[in-house]
Amino acid sequence: MSDHLAAGRSANADAAALRDNPGSSSDGKAGAPVRPSAEAILAGISDAVIVLDNDWRLVYSNPAAERVWGGDADSLLGRTLHESLQLAPDNPFMTAYMKSKQSGEPLAYVGYSEVYGAWVDARGYPHPDGYTILFSAGSKERPIVRMAETAREREATRSINQRIFDTSLDLILVVDRRGDFLRVSPSSLAILGYQPDEMIGRSAKEFVHAGDIEDTRSNMRLARRGRLPRTFECRYMHKNGHPVPLAWTGVWSEPDERYFFIGRDVTERVTLESQLRQAQKMEAVGQLTGGVAHDFNNILTVIIGMTELLSDELAGNAELSPIVAAVDEAATRGAQLTQRMLAFARKQPLHSRDLDLNEAVSRTVKLLERTLGEHIAVKTVLAGDLWTAFADSSQLEDTILNLAVNARDAMPGGGQLVIETANAVLDEQYAAQNVEVMPGEYVSVSITDSGSGMPPDVVERAFEPFFTTKEVGRGTGLGLSMVYGFVKQSRGHVKIYSEIAHGTRIMVYLPRAAAAGRVAEQPGASPRAALSGHETILVVEDSDAVRRVAVNILRGLGYQVEEAEDGPSALKVLERPGHIDLLFTDLIMPNGIDGQELARRARALRPGLKALFTSGYSEQFIKGRGPTEAGVALLSKPYRTKQLAEAVRNALEARPGS
Repeated sequence: MSDHLAAGRSANADAAALRDNPGSSSDGKAGAPVRPSAEAILAGISDAVIVLDNDWRLVYSNPAAERVWGGDADSLLGRTLHESLQLAPDNPFMTAYMKSKQSGEPLAYVGYSEVYGAWVDARGYPHPDGYTILFSAGSKERPIVRMAETAREREATRSINQRIFDTSLDLILVVDRRGDFLRVSPSSLAILGYQPDEMIGRSAKEFVHAGDIEDTRSNMRLARRGRLPRTFECRYMHKNGHPVPLAWTGVWSEPDERYFFIGRDVTERVTLESQLRQAQKMEAVGQLTGGVAHDFNNILTVIIGMTELLSDELAGNAELSPIVAAVDEAATRGAQLTQRMLAFARKQPLHSRDLDLNEAVSRTVKLLERTLGEHIAVKTVLAGDLWTAFADSSQLEDTILNLAVNARDAMPGGGQLVIETANAVLDEQYAAQNVEVMPGEYVSVSITDSGSGMPPDVVERAFEPFFTTKEVGRGTGLGLSMVYGFVKQSRGHVKIYSEIAHGTRIMVYLPRAAAAGRVAEQPGASPRAALSGHETILVVEDSDAVRRVAVNILRGLGYQVEEAEDGPSALKVLERPGHIDLLFTDLIMPNGIDGQELARRARALRPGLKALFTSGYSEQFIKGRGPTEAGVALLSKPYRTKQLAEAVRNALEARPGS
């Protein structure tokens, strides 16, 4: 202890000597260069500095410290901190000092000292030998100044918070423990359609979607129990009656006894997720529908083929001929139904070409005038500078007719139907809001009616196959699904806008034709007057029934026929001696070799061999599976005798590579 006291006295004495004779060095040699010591520096600063040893005893104080407590430092050296400064052990400064010593962190304390009647601001720094404390004390007026500064800071903070509250794009709510709104940010108008005053004082229950009330209550209870921020989603009801999905972050403040919630409108995200789910569902249903239609086409090929064979055999039989004709008519209707299913599944044959939509609309309107009736007024608005589209003309006309008939059914008491054409550019922003759209240039045709309109849940399902709101027997539910399939298969886009009692508008966007380099559509070869022949044809079909029909028809036309049930067995036939003029093969077959692969291998074995494909799927679907064998035509199932005869004759007489 005596060492600490001596060191303290020596330091204070040196400091006094420096004050009295600043031109002398501490070693007493006059005129020597002055090198300020640490004590000299401490003696010259205005802040009070004291040094404590590890027993809390004062071992050093600078002159400023003496001025603070108004006494001689020598009389205080060696005394403990609370003895020196007259501080009780429970004094706030002592409490802060003890906390600092225990944690090893620097001391930071600001407080008013009753002992000195002044405001004290202290900073302390622990070190291995003890503790160094710097502090300053102001006048009695300082607390008033400090309080004024604090008030200004608080006011500035409140001002910043208010600006955030007033300008936030998110919805900010302050809610009491009962769930009543205490404060509502101005953003409520943009998000929910309500002014803040319309919500303040009312219960959140009045605005939360009925299906989300219990989940919201649960999250509020958990926030109050855990005192931790909660994140959840719930829907609030807009003033117009539509639900608005909001992603919430909420916290309970026990001192304030209220909740603080920030809600972000996630309508765009939820809409995109819904569109994606709907697109995935439509794709899955399309795959299923296309598969079913393919199988039905095989069955119908057999029925139609057999009825035609029977019809020839029973010609003149007054009793049985009508029965065969009725079966044939039913099979034809079945084929039309499967064609619609394939249209939705985007697996129908399309013959796209450069197309003037104005001409297509004009042709279709002439048919509509007879179809819709006099109680429907049809108006056309055709763009004068319309781009050329790229689409199947026949399918487009069917689409317009389909949509017009649907519009007629929505206007049983009469109304107006408007058909418009226009150029359209669907940009990145539009594509971001409609997940299936590719940005680019399109040519649009819109059909607008003044009918009853559709609610949102019906609009969402309108394109699904077999979905209909019509009475039983008045529709198959395939009309709009055919439109959807045709547009999507054409790489276009279709959109429905509808409101109850305000009508419906359906926009069909078809891709703009390329400015140059488009290959003009080649007319198909004209059917020959004589469709029979004597050539040898290899028929490859995995369905026994379909294969029998094809073989019987071709033999009836005079052809020599070989047959095989799949690719491997067909290759065995091709490897045997004997002349074969045409390979007639199904495209989709089992056992590892499909029709295209079979055609390639067949031509490797027999260069120049001609081929003809058949399938219940479309050529576009087949091309989507991989490169199509060049120069090979496709005969879609189900086919009639004349169609098969024409396709075989055209294939046999086609020039190589055509």
